[in-house]
Amino acid sequence: MKFVSAIIKPFKLDEVREALSEIGVQGLTVTEVKGFGRQKGHTELYRGAEYVVDFLPKVKVEVAIGDDQLEQTLEVIEKAANTGKIGDGKIFVFDLQHVVRIRTGEIGEAAI
Repeated sequence: MKFVSAIIKPFKLDEVREALSEIGVQGLTVTEVKGFGRQKGHTELYRGAEYVVDFLPKVKVEVAIGDDQLEQTLEVIEKAANTGKIGDGKIFVFDLQHVVRIRTGEIGEAAI
């Protein structure tokens, strides 16, 4: 089992969610986060004063999947989240050791 965590631009969330649903990924967790990478933020003008925005708004999408779905999941997220511009985000993949569905007590891939 794998745990996939993708940091994407907020306006791409619906496209990523729909693309994951189409390939059969059931359930995902979405968190609003802030951060920066190579962008290093940007400057904005507010009421005549210029200030630096270091942390940019992003969305973290997390899904737990079986090993057999990994390549397709990565491909779908990458395609749906891509704008071709700086700040499109990153995808991280972790090994998932153990999963338990609390309601039924199912474990492993059955719990996903």
